[in-house]
Amino acid sequence: MDRKDAVIVGWSHSPFGKLEAEDIEALIAMVGSDALDHAGVAPQDVDYVTIGVLNCGFSRQGFEAGLVSVAVPGLEHTPAMHVENACATGSAAMYSAMDAIEAGRARIALVIGAEKMTATPTAEVGDILLCGSYRKEEDRLPAGFAGIFGQIAGSYFQKNGDRSEEMAMIAAKNHANGAVNPLAHMRKDVGFDFCNTVSDKNPRVAGPLRRTDCSLVSDGAAALVVTDRETADGLARAIAFRARAHKNDVFPLSRRDMTEFAGARAAWDAAKTTAGVALDDLDFVETHDCFTVAEMIEYEAMGLTQPGKGWTAAREGLTRKDGKLPVNPSGGLKAKGHPIGATGVSMHVLASMQLMGEAGDMQIDNAKLAGVFNMGGAAVANYCSILERVK
Repeated sequence: MDRKDAVIVGWSHSPFGKLEAEDIEALIAMVGSDALDHAGVAPQDVDYVTIGVLNCGFSRQGFEAGLVSVAVPGLEHTPAMHVENACATGSAAMYSAMDAIEAGRARIALVIGAEKMTATPTAEVGDILLCGSYRKEEDRLPAGFAGIFGQIAGSYFQKNGDRSEEMAMIAAKNHANGAVNPLAHMRKDVGFDFCNTVSDKNPRVAGPLRRTDCSLVSDGAAALVVTDRETADGLARAIAFRARAHKNDVFPLSRRDMTEFAGARAAWDAAKTTAGVALDDLDFVETHDCFTVAEMIEYEAMGLTQPGKGWTAAREGLTRKDGKLPVNPSGGLKAKGHPIGATGVSMHVLASMQLMGEAGDMQIDNAKLAGVFNMGGAAVANYCSILERVK
């Protein structure tokens, strides 16, 4: 490994849910100093800070990078930059910090992802999230951003049959996993029957999607400290990137096969090739289940099944904690929550905890190699990391 390769050396993670923290500044304060303490790094040694926040209408306060100077003592004069890339905002912030390390422009960087969503009226949330869609064509879909994935699910069903049961299996799996995650927004195993039944408590939301097929509106923050390998040698831990890849796809759904997730497949293929591994080499995956249909198609994109057969992985139990490839042992976005800017950072924190053997009741036995996939929009911005513990 090159001495300039960026590695993760510390982290912090707030609970996700409806939090008392009143704004982004308070959320940044919840995790910034704690991540530095966990890494064993002093604020004055931080060269660069990236802040991942979507906002896009959740708050009147923009210029989120400026909040570092008031939320994290000791970073008043440290260069900081706000990064946004839809639901992949957290990973984009992390990759930006890693770029600075690997270019030699920084030795230690702090990455913070955060979002305050629950203070916004529910009726407005869906429209705000449509900023992650191509509004010229997709602005008038019913049910806000859920309408995008309702359309994707409907198209998938037309090609591959009604897969509502398999989506319910995915939801039930992730809720069962989230029930033992102390950081999760929803810590309740609701069971397959509830997820598979339309009811007053589980109504249709968009197309074939039920409420249990949709991730939660949450507040939360997560932070990572990244350094070069030489600096990490003097610290307590190091999680390395065997590979990382970022691939995009065409923005409008009308100009591509919306059920293919070609950009996600390209990111996975690039990461696996660079890492020199096959999917079978991974011990678990944290993937972007903003909607259950997304996780199902991502099974195909990562190469777990053939195209159009992602539903078989759910039905055969391949992605359960005791299956061939555990997927979302944290509960995923579905149960853990999806505070947009925090999500990509959170996924890497939870994967790092697994690799350190510090995931508690979530722990996958003997986890050595992890895959993390985070996407922005409907598989438009696609980030894939393959992580391993090196210290």
